[in-house]
Amino acid sequence: MSSIVTRPIPQRAREMLVQQGLHPVLAQLYAARGVQDKIEVQSEFSGLIAPERLLHATRAAALLADAIEMQQRLLIVADYDCDGATACAVGVRALRAFGADVAYLVPNRFEYGYGLTPEIVELAARQPRRPDLLITVDNGIASNEGVARANAFGIATLITDHHLPGEVLPQATCIVNPNQPGCDFPSKAIAGVGVMFYVMLALRAELRRRGHFRERPEFNLATLLDLVALGTVADVVRLDRNNRILVAQGLKRIRAGKMQAGIAALLRVAGREAKRVSCFDMGFAAGPRLNAAGRLADMALGIECLITDDTARALNIAQELDRLNRERREIEGDMQEQALAMLEGLGLAAGADPDAEAAYTRSLYDPSWHQGVVGILAARIKDRLHRPVIAFAAGTAGELKGSGRSIPGLHLRDALDLVTKRAPGLILRFGGHAAAAGLTIRSENLAQFSVLFESSVRSLLAASDLARSIETDGPLESAYMNLDTIRLLEREVWGQGFPQPLFCDRFAVASQRVVAGKHLKLRLQKDGKSFDAIRFNSLDPAGATIRAAYRLAVNEYNGVQSVQLIVEEWESAA
Repeated sequence: MSSIVTRPIPQRAREMLVQQGLHPVLAQLYAARGVQDKIEVQSEFSGLIAPERLLHATRAAALLADAIEMQQRLLIVADYDCDGATACAVGVRALRAFGADVAYLVPNRFEYGYGLTPEIVELAARQPRRPDLLITVDNGIASNEGVARANAFGIATLITDHHLPGEVLPQATCIVNPNQPGCDFPSKAIAGVGVMFYVMLALRAELRRRGHFRERPEFNLATLLDLVALGTVADVVRLDRNNRILVAQGLKRIRAGKMQAGIAALLRVAGREAKRVSCFDMGFAAGPRLNAAGRLADMALGIECLITDDTARALNIAQELDRLNRERREIEGDMQEQALAMLEGLGLAAGADPDAEAAYTRSLYDPSWHQGVVGILAARIKDRLHRPVIAFAAGTAGELKGSGRSIPGLHLRDALDLVTKRAPGLILRFGGHAAAAGLTIRSENLAQFSVLFESSVRSLLAASDLARSIETDGPLESAYMNLDTIRLLEREVWGQGFPQPLFCDRFAVASQRVVAGKHLKLRLQKDGKSFDAIRFNSLDPAGATIRAAYRLAVNEYNGVQSVQLIVEEWESAA
């Protein structure tokens, strides 16, 4: 059970936003998210931070422009998640439009691991058309050995990444990463696809300066913003103002029917309408289907979906991705059952909060678990226990590959870094963000790692951080609980760091019944009005009066649309 709290709403900021012409509901929501002026939520492309602010973006542009002029062979080394796939697609589409000779290579995560490894460099060097320049997208900042191998081969390297760097940077020809030392780019939360988009903006400016477009049409990079939006939302990076602009512009193009054939196909197989697409659709419909390729098969399948202009081929690939995603869900379900059985064996009932004095972390492993799905498993268990969780799967040569998810208050990569400082060599490789990270250890060291991870997290978290709460935007006037408000909210950009609206009100429970054997369907009353509501995956009955945290949603039945409340949590209001 979570406690329901209301996030503070600065009334002065709310009133200012209303005076500036914002809808009262939006003014309340934005004020609660730290917005003080209407300009902060405007999404015009002109509001983007200038590419020159991104350290070495202009140097990367010159490097790429030289390569294009000299007709050098470029090879993009992609990552195997949605951010990496979209970043690769942005690079391939833009560079080819600029006249570059570019191909891509996406490593099989199970065979080659993560990033620009020495093995990947050797694979690239053995290709029939050996590249002159390797370009990493959404990876590379920790690939010191891979870059050194490329240097030994005489192959130049351009690293584009957004992950946090280690103490020593790779000796690459050029590195573009907002989180590298000396970079004052304000949007540290930009995704890998955003970094690559910025490099392409800088490249276009450099090619303009060189007169490259005097004899060829200038490619409109805005046509790639649908890819940027998908990768940004799917990577769950914080949606600061710059990221919100990128996402808003991408969604605007998709809603207008101006999108890549692959994104149109992904939305189609997911049963989502492009003209009404939202961040939720990108993060929970299109993104998982694309990610399924990297989790279970080969992300080249996903990248091909994004770079083809053949609508029939895009749809065929999207249907295969949809099949893989269904398979992924089945595997995940089996793994989750095993993990919950483990937790019950440790005295933790499924869905119950551990006592504050119990373990702060969970490190889970089963030899049958799928390496491509442990990240999702860690996220599911983290949500149940409100504890940092790392789930491991068997790798090669006696190694375990772990994927972790964290809770607010704990920077997971920092926690892993502390483990390495306390026991050098225990973690063979690691990297990631505040909320998610990956690592590799030797199988015989799992117990030692679990102990050290627990002690490291205990030194970084307070017991109060383990108390689960659900933060809401407070009550919503009944007059605004309608389809118009839902449409208004759907047009906005919500996500990590700029959470989707979640309201909280007292309701009388007029009726309740179980549907599909696992959901609770309710009829709630407030201010003399009745509302349909549903709480998914919960059979706990509601009392006569509840205080509920809920989202507004559209329920469509026989072509008729009505308001439905999606209840996330409730507590007795008797």
